[in-house]
Amino acid sequence: MTPLQKHRTKYQPILPKSLETNTIFKGHGSTTSFADEKEIEAKFPRTFGRSLLYPEKGEKLLSKALRVGVVFSGGQAAGGHNVIAGLFDALKTLHHESQLIGFLGGPSGMIEGKTLELSEDLLRNYRNQGGFDLIGSGRTKIETKEQLKQSIETFNQLLLDGVVIIGGDDSNTNAAILAEFALSKGCKTKVIGVPKTIDGDLKNDFVDISFGFHTACTTYAELIGNIARDAFSAKKYTHFIKLMGRSASHVALECALLTQPNLTLIGEEIAEKKMTLQEIIISLADVIEKRGNQGNNYGVILVPEGIIEFVPEMRVLIDELNTLLAEEKDEKALSTQAKATFDFLPKEIAQQLLLDRDPHGNVQVSHIQTEVLLSTLVKKDLKKRPSFTGKFSPLHHFFGYEGRAGLPTNFDATYCYTLGYIAALLIRGGHTGYMCAVSQLVKPSSDWEICAIPMTCLMNVEVRQGKEKPVIRKSLVDLEGATYKFFEKNRRKWMEEDHYLFPGPIQFEGDLSLTDTSPKSLQY
Repeated sequence: MTPLQKHRTKYQPILPKSLETNTIFKGHGSTTSFADEKEIEAKFPRTFGRSLLYPEKGEKLLSKALRVGVVFSGGQAAGGHNVIAGLFDALKTLHHESQLIGFLGGPSGMIEGKTLELSEDLLRNYRNQGGFDLIGSGRTKIETKEQLKQSIETFNQLLLDGVVIIGGDDSNTNAAILAEFALSKGCKTKVIGVPKTIDGDLKNDFVDISFGFHTACTTYAELIGNIARDAFSAKKYTHFIKLMGRSASHVALECALLTQPNLTLIGEEIAEKKMTLQEIIISLADVIEKRGNQGNNYGVILVPEGIIEFVPEMRVLIDELNTLLAEEKDEKALSTQAKATFDFLPKEIAQQLLLDRDPHGNVQVSHIQTEVLLSTLVKKDLKKRPSFTGKFSPLHHFFGYEGRAGLPTNFDATYCYTLGYIAALLIRGGHTGYMCAVSQLVKPSSDWEICAIPMTCLMNVEVRQGKEKPVIRKSLVDLEGATYKFFEKNRRKWMEEDHYLFPGPIQFEGDLSLTDTSPKSLQY
């Protein structure tokens, strides 16, 4: 371990005041689903409509030893090891003989029964560390009857009182399905979900943000700030920076607030305004022309990873290509509208749409070099403008994996430790089908507010791979929210002038205003 890694193992998160070993969770009221109430209730008859749970001080309880399983599901997010640490510490505090068992390699470990018993000796060097390497992760979805049956058999064989699934919206949807199935089979194992994703699209009235988002955005912001300083120094390059976050633009918006680049595309705004690809190109070229004609032949532009899925005609093209390629037909069979869009694209991008497929045969949208697509079309547009007297020299970057597994910020380290602690108390209380939730995250951690929400109340029905499925709804950027409104109010001056901010690296010690920050987007 490096000296910094060793030093970080000593950091001790401060829990919210409401979390004590004699804390119990009590229900208040009832809930429904986000939408499609009848369909969700029919799919989840045993877990639908349950109460929200809030912590209350109970009498000193004599707890029995608990056996709990834990699994990482999906991509990495900084702080995951602290969820395990918080869960482990809470279980040992409740009863010194409690056991925590990690499922190896993600959800497939639950199906196949691949486990590792976790001890303090094992955990010691993973506290406040990045990555998911203690037990690994995977993207297997537990949703078929055979997978569900095998998982329940594993739980029964291991005599588990509970299992904690650490994942994003799809993983928590699977957790809800597993909780419902376990009850239908008389399995006593309780299933608890923890909200994880750097994309920030797993949030609601009770979950301010998913864990890992803060560390990822802070990491990206340092790199963006460095590039902005370089651009401001060299004054000859326009940097197109693609940022991870396929289904929502939360990462791009957060990084824009932290660094104040010249341009940031917001997918939700493009969809709302029904902007065509050509309109986006014209708007980018207009800003570059204006800056260039003033002698500012440089700039920084942020691009969300999934931006093209928000562009209406690109969405039509991708959907048609998915259908045609499944039928073993080529682009010649495209509709007139889709063919016009296809022909408008640079040849190398069009070729990516035809060749890169996912395991289901669909276009690999995340593999498309959107930043190259935009800069290529902007250059083509600028060449047609006799009024443009500046120079345009684009450079391209993609910040993705750089932000997923770094040392977690103090915020994420404490947030994750808290989530793990909540999960242990929920299992001790006999609750299942719930997601751990923390709000008021802009306050000191001692004042954070805790609750547990039925996963069914976050669900609606969506079409996935041609079939209607109950899923936890992704949270998109709210164009009427205070965060977006602040960005909208200030972006014009960021376009025309230079107001770059240079956040620098993550700070772990020193002034609390530097070390204990929360996501910028929550502060509005």
